[in-house]
Amino acid sequence: MELWVLGLSFALLLLLGVPVAFAIGLSSVATMLAADLPLALVFQKMVGGMQVFSFLAIPFFVFAGELMLYGGIADRIVRFANSLIGHVRGGLGMSNVLGCTLFGGVAGSPLADVSAMGSVMIPLMKKEGYHADYAVNVTTHAALVGALMPTSHNLIIFVLAASGIASVSVFGLILAALIPALLLTLANLAAAYGVAVRRGYPTHDAFPGWAAVGRAFVGALPGLLVVVIILAGILSGVFTATESAATAVFWALGVTVFVYRSLSWQNFLKACAKACKTTGVVLLLIGISSAFGYFMALYEVPQRTGELMQSVSQSPWVIFLMVNLLLFVLGTFLDMAATILICTPIFLPICQQYGMGPLQFGILMLINCALGLNTPPVGSTQFVGCAIGGISVGQVMRSIWPFYGALLATLALVTFVPAISLWLPALMK
Repeated sequence: MELWVLGLSFALLLLLGVPVAFAIGLSSVATMLAADLPLALVFQKMVGGMQVFSFLAIPFFVFAGELMLYGGIADRIVRFANSLIGHVRGGLGMSNVLGCTLFGGVAGSPLADVSAMGSVMIPLMKKEGYHADYAVNVTTHAALVGALMPTSHNLIIFVLAASGIASVSVFGLILAALIPALLLTLANLAAAYGVAVRRGYPTHDAFPGWAAVGRAFVGALPGLLVVVIILAGILSGVFTATESAATAVFWALGVTVFVYRSLSWQNFLKACAKACKTTGVVLLLIGISSAFGYFMALYEVPQRTGELMQSVSQSPWVIFLMVNLLLFVLGTFLDMAATILICTPIFLPICQQYGMGPLQFGILMLINCALGLNTPPVGSTQFVGCAIGGISVGQVMRSIWPFYGALLATLALVTFVPAISLWLPALMK
């Protein structure tokens, strides 16, 4: 009965439009009352869930991303991307993909990526004759690569969600995400080029020459170096993954204040406020999800879900396909952090039983969650992109399929070809 109370109350609260964090907390309280357990247990689990030293990386990574968003790094990345591939057919679209990927690498947030790059590239693409739906789809899908980048706080959240189930290192997950991020970028470039050719978008200025590309690269390099610093610092043992996040903040401040001199006091305060808000939401979700996860473990939700899936098929391929479908559906209703925290304890043990390691599952989870960010009804990155482009979600969805195809192809490769996510961690190990 308690399990029914947990599941039905959570689903009902979501359908009523209650924010995810409160829906999780209230369903946990309802389950406590049904099980006649002390309510203090909810708060004990919440506090215990947030008291983890490695969580310090979350506010630091978020703050570094906001500083780069408000510090003008996006403009320089756009110039570099445009100089490199802006001359090919649909060049602005491909520049958008490359620029979003590069900025996603330094900001680590798909939403920040859409906000920064979209505000620059979407109006520019519309002005140059590109359709609004194409401009929005290119931007929102390219921004999703940020979820896999070393500065992404979602990597830290997955490591937390997997603790107690499997041993996962932050650095191992960062390495596992690099090749899938590259594949997703190439798939997005192919989709952007294919749609541009089919629609007959024009070519623009001629290739400016490698000297101009070099100058643009030098201008963008200080911002881009944050990824290199994080990877090199952790790999060399100079600092831990948590300390690397603090290093990213200092580097972002140094670049935007002393090198570019583009971060005003007002924008610095905006970055602080936005980072505090985002961190508060994420940590609240983490704390409440700890209580929710306690009940899922107590009432054997992973085991029951696994038994249900095994009754359908015993084939690992079919099991992994069902996991992907369920994660995708849940990701369309839940925010990325909530999906990771709720679904990892359920599906990771099932996938491990059929031979999928935690690193591979982590990348599978992150790509599914990223796909959910671009799918209604939650679809936060898509809503931001549509607002910037002045177009409805329905219009964007009608032409989204080539870009969905790029995401789904990458997801299939990660799911069924383990070496894509496991080769680099094994090499560095």
